Amino acid sequence: MKTTLFLRTLGMSFLSLSLIISSCVKQQNSKEIVPDKKGNAAEGAADVAIMATATIDANTVQQTIQGFGGMSVPIWIGDLTADQRTKAFSAGSGIGMSILRVMVPTTSSQFAAEKPTIDAAKSYGAKVIATAWNAPSSMMDGLYLRASAWGDYAAHLSAYTQAVGGVYALSPWNEPNYMASGWMHASATEIADFVAAQGNNCGAPIMCPEPFNMDQTFINTYLSNATAKSKTLFVSGHIYGKTPYNLGNIGKSVWMTEHYTNSSISGNDWPNAMNAAKEIHDCMTAGWAAYVWWYIRRSYGPIDENSNITKVGYVMAHFARYVRPGYTKIACPGNPTTGVYTSAYKSGSKIVIVAINTNAAVTYQPFTISGITVNSFNRYVTTSSSNMDSSSLGISNNAFGINLPASSITTLVSN
Repeated sequence: MKTTLFLRTLGMSFLSLSLIISSCVKQQNSKEIVPDKKGNAAEGAADVAIMATATIDANTVQQTIQGFGGMSVPIWIGDLTADQRTKAFSAGSGIGMSILRVMVPTTSSQFAAEKPTIDAAKSYGAKVIATAWNAPSSMMDGLYLRASAWGDYAAHLSAYTQAVGGVYALSPWNEPNYMASGWMHASATEIADFVAAQGNNCGAPIMCPEPFNMDQTFINTYLSNATAKSKTLFVSGHIYGKTPYNLGNIGKSVWMTEHYTNSSISGNDWPNAMNAAKEIHDCMTAGWAAYVWWYIRRSYGPIDENSNITKVGYVMAHFARYVRPGYTKIACPGNPTTGVYTSAYKSGSKIVIVAINTNAAVTYQPFTISGITVNSFNRYVTTSSSNMDSSSLGISNNAFGINLPASSITTLVSN
């Protein structure tokens, strides 16, 4: 009896020990990657191996980036102040916008109103692009430019560019296919005919056709005029009502020259700012060269009416401060992990990675880099409660992983 009891007890002990060992093994195999208190990654080769890696290839070059910017219309909402100009265009202390879009007024007496902000933007190295909503009324029949006034209209545009000290590019029409508007209408063929005949007389290189919803058919029709195409510096358009998409091999760089996400809520609304971040990302992954917001200063814009940079502005800064004109986009998966969106850029031996985490939880994202050697990054993070928080990140063997805070945007700039 004692022998039997002893064996039963011994058997139970072995069973308990087996269960304990099994439990430990199970916990070890189901290990989760947990951020430390600072949000840093628990980094390691084993962890990286089981994650969806974003592989960046610096040797695969895509489009050249021309920049990120916004619009100023002094005759409608007043000019930017000196402080607002610094906050908009300084890459050191501001958003770092490298594009200013302005309106060509219909009367020459209003030309001078544009110049102070144009001069300030240029002093920071920004490109200035100008768009005409309407020709002078004497040149129009209703909302259409008279063909007999083409020469006069080109002279009007040229006079404007001279008055403001020159612009990088000019669009003779704004959303000409938006028939519900109160500004000048035209077909793609009419615009192409005008540019073919008068494009060299407008005082600046032409950007066209700037359609509403980046209408591919409208753009293709315009570009089918070989003479107009040859006089067009780049294709421009707006994405109201349209998700950014690749226009295909059209032989011209594509700039998104106007959009805003929501004019009824504050620029400090974080979900809306994250929508803006995703939209900029989508424009870049569509192969476009530039992203231009609507009003620079507005309650829903990058700078509010109290001259403060908003969350929308900080989100833009994650691109604009560090992805400067002349950088090239390089191969990088746009959506490597559910809810995570990444893009990468380079200039010489420097690379910049922008990662957007739309998930409601911290998400670990591993990366590998080829074609360029990187030893460390400066890291900048913006969340609903922080703006451009900075830290350093060392890496080895061109592979690393980071924890992206919940609902955040992170920019990594190589040293």
